[in-house]
Amino acid sequence: MAGTGCPGREKRNSLPDYYTTVADDLIGFCGSANGRIWVDLGCGSGGVALALMGKLPESFMILLDPDARALADALLAARDRGVKDRTVAVTGTAECIPMPDESVDVVVSRGSFYFWKDRAQGLREIWRILRPGGRAMIGGGLGRDYPEWARKEFIRRRRKSAENKGPEAAKEFAEARSPETFRRLAEEAHLPGFTVTGEGGLGTEDNNTGMGIWLQFEKKEEDVNE
Repeated sequence: MAGTGCPGREKRNSLPDYYTTVADDLIGFCGSANGRIWVDLGCGSGGVALALMGKLPESFMILLDPDARALADALLAARDRGVKDRTVAVTGTAECIPMPDESVDVVVSRGSFYFWKDRAQGLREIWRILRPGGRAMIGGGLGRDYPEWARKEFIRRRRKSAENKGPEAAKEFAEARSPETFRRLAEEAHLPGFTVTGEGGLGTEDNNTGMGIWLQFEKKEEDVNE
């Protein structure tokens, strides 16, 4: 019969969308004031950006990614949701963002940070394009309000995937997501102030692996004028 099925099997095979819960966390730090220009850096097909736009009805979103095909998919999704007039796609990388100095209000990025070739340079570029008073939140996670059963299943799958790639890959995965790595890169980028939040991935044996970690910072007026 159509529409029926085993709930347990459905939970095992698919997980809920985390874009909305991530968007809530991003807005919690970056603010919800309308009329601002946001950048979703490494946006992929635009899941996080579109979730944000649904909650920020007067803000403008710049989708930035090196993959032109993913950007095309994101623009199609924006059109389908009726927000294409508030969206623009830009092909580029974190290390060389094709935008003027102090031109945007917020930069967010979920999941792309680990793939940047030069993460410290990417952070310097974010600082460069932020206006005074602008904020950034960079890292990865599922959102504070993501269902606990789904979070545990996500962690289990992520742990298994890391283990299947061998001990070196598992070690690299954990180190890339550790608070110490985030702090080191922020210091290497010479950010005047920052906060690292979240548990990160401390090893494939740790229950917190995959739960998320974020680097948050604000470009304050006094930092610009020093």
